[in-house]
Amino acid sequence: MPVLFPNFLTLILVIVVARFVGWIFRRCGQPSVMGEVLGGILLGPSVIGFLFPEFSKAAFHPQSMMFLRHIAELGITLYLFVMGLEINLPRLRQSARSAVIISQLSIVFPFLLGVALAHQIFADYAPAGIGSFEFALFIGVSLSITAFPVLARILADSPLHKTRLGDLALTCAAIDDMTAWCLVAVITGIMGATPGAALLTIGLTIVYVAAMLLVVRPLIEKIIPKLERNAERLPQSLLAFVVLGALGSATLTELIGIHAFFGAFMFGATIPHDSLIARDTTARLQDFVAILFLPAFFALTGLKTQVGLLNTPGDWLICAMIIVLAIAGKFGGAFVGAKLSGNGSKDSAILGILMNTRGLVELIVLNIGLSVGILSPALFTMLVIMALVTTFMTGPLLRWVK
Repeated sequence: MPVLFPNFLTLILVIVVARFVGWIFRRCGQPSVMGEVLGGILLGPSVIGFLFPEFSKAAFHPQSMMFLRHIAELGITLYLFVMGLEINLPRLRQSARSAVIISQLSIVFPFLLGVALAHQIFADYAPAGIGSFEFALFIGVSLSITAFPVLARILADSPLHKTRLGDLALTCAAIDDMTAWCLVAVITGIMGATPGAALLTIGLTIVYVAAMLLVVRPLIEKIIPKLERNAERLPQSLLAFVVLGALGSATLTELIGIHAFFGAFMFGATIPHDSLIARDTTARLQDFVAILFLPAFFALTGLKTQVGLLNTPGDWLICAMIIVLAIAGKFGGAFVGAKLSGNGSKDSAILGILMNTRGLVELIVLNIGLSVGILSPALFTMLVIMALVTTFMTGPLLRWVK
């Protein structure tokens, strides 16, 4: 029996591998976060677990996996809170008409394609006990994601940064994320529930979102000037209060019956994007979360991604079909929406390419689907591959089109 790694040694291994592969990807012109995701997959059964099974058993034993899971759950909750802080609601309103058309069509097209695909693969790939309705909805959402933070990073390294087109793409991605999280919240809330309980969850979700946007946000906007008066840096006590607010909101959504991650995201979105609280909280949490917590999530994702489960030509054909439908739906929806909004063909194509970025947000949604039992391990692996392919292609395609 192999000597088991202490929990913190496993965490050190995960951080070192994730950061190293992320550094390689950054040197190659790709977002470092995608290299960190691939680093997690390398640590999983598809590579290290296959080549060095005894080492894998020693490093990722049940106790260390539980340790990583707790760290990852807290980390993703804080990460989505920070992502919510980066949502600029006034900017969403400024370009609301164009952004809403583009973002919603870039959700509707892949969503419908995903629902159609789900009906074809339900018998072979749906876990036992999952209804075709919930399964189809979740596959539709899985193909509809755009990753706001990864897109922001890609734009920051491109000539589109701070341009009208770049701002429009970020606004569309922000609306996409908010819509997708609402859909995920509703799907996970109604899964396995009776019709009455499902309606109650949907109703409470609507009330919660309305209260956060119409009551909590105006209240925060009113008290922020008093809290920030003559302050150059956020006091520790106020930072603690803000983080507790995010965790409290996450707890509330979990009590409603939807995922805690949604509550953290919504609380972040209620805090004005340009306030000292938002800026300072982001600055003080972002690096800490990225260095310590996210690699644990990437490792868990990698350990759940089992490429060996795709062991027939039919499996790889379905995987290829998922990738093609995800690209066609996202690019096609954004392109059509951009053209309807008065953009030229080149700008519409650029928006279609940018909106096809899925990245980390997609992986968070897929992990939710696997944890609640709506995705089988094989289908989870296919969708992870789709997320990686569609994100990796964004940078090269953007450079080619420009």
